[in-house]
Amino acid sequence: MRVNVTVNGEPRQADDVWEGESLLYALRERLGLPGSKNACEQGECGSCTVYLDGQPACSCLVAAGQAEGREVRTVEGLADGERLDPVQEAFVECGAVQCGFCTPGLLVTAHDLIARTADPSDAEIREALAGNLCRCTGYETILDAVRLAAARKERV
Repeated sequence: MRVNVTVNGEPRQADDVWEGESLLYALRERLGLPGSKNACEQGECGSCTVYLDGQPACSCLVAAGQAEGREVRTVEGLADGERLDPVQEAFVECGAVQCGFCTPGLLVTAHDLIARTADPSDAEIREALAGNLCRCTGYETILDAVRLAAARKERV
């Protein structure tokens, strides 16, 4: 089947999508967007988190066919051309990237948190990121990055 979806603001078509194929697979393998990572395939690690119609979703749990006619924003779509999103900049500055496997999902989740909550408390940050697992266990720098991005957003 063919799936028509808007990805990062651009209409896209994925052809030869099979029933049961995940949105994650379609994004990575059919549309050439490898930013979202394939790890647990059970929605437990959050490394595949994307926006689906403006809401964070584990793309491994969404059938590609369910994305028909919908809007998807991946980690690649957070940046504005060559300019990184402030959340991405904060992750780089704080060294919140270790092996990098969890980073795309963390970025999308943190981006969503800061969009919804201008000045999140540490508890709110931890709660928001609870569905994103970092196997390198570098959570403190990730928390620092989210705090930095939120502080910068407040000043704008």
